[in-house]
Amino acid sequence: MMCDVWGTKPETTKLILTRVDDWTEDSFNEDVYVDIRAYGKAERTRDFVLDGMKTIQKNLKDEHELVVNVRLETYDGERYFHVPPPN
Repeated sequence: MMCDVWGTKPETTKLILTRVDDWTEDSFNEDVYVDIRAYGKAERTRDFVLDGMKTIQKNLKDEHELVVNVRLETYDGERYFHVPPPN
């Protein structure tokens, strides 16, 4: 689902899903919080990104009956750093 929405490859796409059972009644009445970081490309306009976020939210609701709070942050590749775990 994620790869289809964002046009990415499975090797570069990871879904980090945080359950928020303790916060459910006090904030947005959500079951999970999805925090997405994506490379800022010209074709990822505000409307494109918001539509993708809504698609993810709807898919998780339809397929898993989850109320989802989605956040997305884009980044500039020149300012992105990553240190993977050692082999």
